[in-house]
Parts: sequence; C-alpha cells; structure tokens
Amino acid sequence: MFRRTFWFTAGAAAGVWATTKVNRKIRQLTPESLAAQAANRAIEAGHRIKDFALDVRDGMAQREAELDEVLGLNADPELPPARRVAALENGGDPKHDKNPQYSKNPTYVERSTYSYNRNEDH
Repeated sequence: MFRRTFWFTAGAAAGVWATTKVNRKIRQLTPESLAAQAANRAIEAGHRIKDFALDVRDGMAQREAELDEVLGLNADPELPPARRVAALENGGDPKHDKNPQYSKNPTYVERSTYSYNRNEDH
C-alpha cells in the first residue's frame, strides 16, 4: 500500500510538472510574447553596439593623444591659409575638355538651349 501511494504521488507530481512546463512553453510561443522577446533582444543588441562604439571612440581619442605626444603636436594647431582654386581653361565646361574643336575655334558660339517645361502645354 505504501508503494502504491508513493508511485501515485510521484506520477501526479510529474503530471503537474509536465503540464506547467507545457503551458509555460505555449505562453512563450504566442505572437505577443515572441514580439516582446524580439524587442528585448534588439534593445540589448543596441546597448552592446553603443558600448562598443563608445569603447572605440575612447580608444581613438587615447591613441590620438599618444600620437600627438609622440609627434610633438600638443601645441594649438594653426589652420593653413585658404587655398584658391585656379580657374579652369575654357570655363571649366567638360564639353570643351573632351572635344578640342570648341577650344580651337574662337568664333564658335554655343546656342542657348530651350528648357522644355512639360506644364506649359496644359
């Protein structure tokens, strides 16, 4: 009798445990739960990426300070004077650069092109 009671209790406990386990798994697989899990993992991944970027930025600043010290660039840097861009020959028109007949013929005058406006016809 004592053995039967033990095995009955063990079977009932196993049944309750299995039922609870299955119900938890079913709740985890609902669309709302899956969406919440995905959102949580995305947030965690975002935090890890942010931490990595901050570590990289700190490392870059540290390395730049080391290089500045080694190269003697710790003084306030002066900006170089502004550069002037030289005017291109033939006015910088790429058509003149590709086709030499335009630059050889000084009397050539390019026609002005009429820009077509599709709204004018209406």
